[in-house]
Amino acid sequence: MYKIMVAIAIFINAGTTANAQSQAEKKVIEAIESLRIAMINADKNALENLVADKLSYGHSGGAVDDKKNFVEKIVSGQSDFVTIDLSEQTISISGKTAIVRHILKAKTNDGGKPGEVNLRVLLVWQKQNGKWKLLARQAVRIA
Repeated sequence: MYKIMVAIAIFINAGTTANAQSQAEKKVIEAIESLRIAMINADKNALENLVADKLSYGHSGGAVDDKKNFVEKIVSGQSDFVTIDLSEQTISISGKTAIVRHILKAKTNDGGKPGEVNLRVLLVWQKQNGKWKLLARQAVRIA
């Protein structure tokens, strides 16, 4: 009887942990999608609410922006995303940190010049005051 009770307790705990993980993943996915839309729409308020004050945003060309520069470049059109498509996304959550990897393909119009990017991206999201905020991003070009 004791073994059955232990097995049931382990099964219930595993189900609760898996459900909590999937709920956290759903919230991270929502934050990623909100960021994608805010970048396409150049929505200053949404961008400022989605990224951490200590953002470190690494571009594939080597430049690194803080929160102010990241938002300013998107809103001004210096970095203009016409479309953003994400694929092959993986999410790993550890406590209040989520590590996200995906492939980003986008059509751009940076400073009025049409272009396309094909990147592998690493995102680090941190849960702050109950909300997932982008803390760090690094992109590398796919050859």
